[in-house]
Amino acid sequence: MTNYNRNTPYNDLPLLPPKATLETTKILRKTIEASRALAQLNGMLTNLPNPTLFLDTIHLKEAKASSEIENIITTNDDLYKSIVADKRFDNPATKEVIGYKEALWNALRAIEKRPFISTNLCIDIVQSIKKNTSGIRATPGTALKNEKGETIYTPPTGEIIIREKLANLETFINAKNTLDPLIKMALMHYQFEAIHPFSDGNGRTGRILLLLYLKLENLLDTPAIYLSEYIIKNKTNYYRKLQEVTENDNWEDWILYMLEMVEYTANKGLQRLNDVTNLMDVMGGEIRENLPKLYTKELVEILFRLPYTKRQFLIDAKLGTPKTVGNYLKALEKAGFLVSEKVGKERLYLNHRLMAVLDAS
Repeated sequence: MTNYNRNTPYNDLPLLPPKATLETTKILRKTIEASRALAQLNGMLTNLPNPTLFLDTIHLKEAKASSEIENIITTNDDLYKSIVADKRFDNPATKEVIGYKEALWNALRAIEKRPFISTNLCIDIVQSIKKNTSGIRATPGTALKNEKGETIYTPPTGEIIIREKLANLETFINAKNTLDPLIKMALMHYQFEAIHPFSDGNGRTGRILLLLYLKLENLLDTPAIYLSEYIIKNKTNYYRKLQEVTENDNWEDWILYMLEMVEYTANKGLQRLNDVTNLMDVMGGEIRENLPKLYTKELVEILFRLPYTKRQFLIDAKLGTPKTVGNYLKALEKAGFLVSEKVGKERLYLNHRLMAVLDAS
């Protein structure tokens, strides 16, 4: 593009919608495939006896993957343990991932109250992620660099200009038009990342917006999908195709990338849900057979809400007195269903078969 220079703030970033032809044959074909995969996942979630059962695990997996893109690395074990345990975990990476998960939950609650994606919502999300009061980027000099230190993109600068770009994005996202919502989602994601409105946390905020948008468009009633997982596996392509839109107006390849991401992650999510629900059925049957006096559907669901559980979770579910539920957990461990570990002053119980499924998938 003649008016683009990667070393100069891209204040001329075009507004949405773009003038390029968007609904090409390739894009429309891929849109059908991605929409079908999403519908199958949504159908399975809707038919689950308790669709919210796996949400904590799903959102933690998404938070972990999204943070990993920013080189914030933690383990599944540390992450799940830190959510359940009363003891504070001081691992900075784990704190960042938990911050992302909390930001996602807060944003989902916000759009349930007001189904609208706004600049203020974006600011709330980044503040929740970063645990500070940061707002729209006002300091000049922001540039994105590669591993060699070379500038690959300089986003718009100046708070007034950034807010103007965000206002246009807000209007585009929330307007009703004939453009397929998955194509619209691809445009929205590029634009947010190109505006780069914050000093830090843009990538994670942008990926939360994707999940919010799927819910707002009724494409996924329960946001149970790990979009960030695909970006990790195809990180080089992700950044290259973003750059190709900026430099060559190549919208088709970018939209196809995003549609492939949706299709892949929906299919993977469907398989993962099948694996977990099948394991829950198998383990539930084994517990009922081996420990019939303590078996209840509610107990099995608690063991599958997160890989780790503890006595307080069973008490909160009114499954018995502290002594009774403590005996339940000990019996489950003795029978091989759980493995316990002392963390601080409390004992956590790991559903090791569930953790194995999550680690493998």
